[in-house]
Amino acid sequence: MLIFYILLLFILIAAIIAVETKDLLSSVICIGAIGFGASIMFLFLRAPDIAITQIVVEVLGLIILIRATIRRDLTFISGDREFFGTVVSIVIIFTIGVAGLGLAVFQNLQDFGNPIFANVPDAASQEYISQGLAKTGAENLVASIILDFRAYDTLGETTVLFTTIIGALVILRREGRKTLEGPDQ
Repeated sequence: MLIFYILLLFILIAAIIAVETKDLLSSVICIGAIGFGASIMFLFLRAPDIAITQIVVEVLGLIILIRATIRRDLTFISGDREFFGTVVSIVIIFTIGVAGLGLAVFQNLQDFGNPIFANVPDAASQEYISQGLAKTGAENLVASIILDFRAYDTLGETTVLFTTIIGALVILRREGRKTLEGPDQ
């Protein structure tokens, strides 16, 4: 439970920095940190599919925002700011790495090949595997899970990805909007 409060604090600090900073690129990077923190929270809540979707949307969104920001915000780093930024980046990466290793060691992760859901007899995955083909009449177990048991979840994820791709295409297009030329315009 403590990890949720730490991640929530991290997300709140990143949100405040994103709103208050005057540098657009720094604001975009803080928005990326918010999405990264949210995806880690989804992992701790045992929702890896939502965490993966969050990361995909976040990466595409950051690419779009960074491309749009670099055109408008030409900031140059010089002198001590470059050294300070490098040191802060290394410290953040080191902290995230140590936290990841600490979680891997102290969370008592399952051995490779021994999934956690196999130890829980009432897990939904056990029902999918044992009765999936009989309940759905499908010939493929994976298709029966995706299209019958988790259809709404799959529809939501594909809608998010489709919307992200359309948004990226709209923002990254090379042509500008057409302007109407007329006497009263």
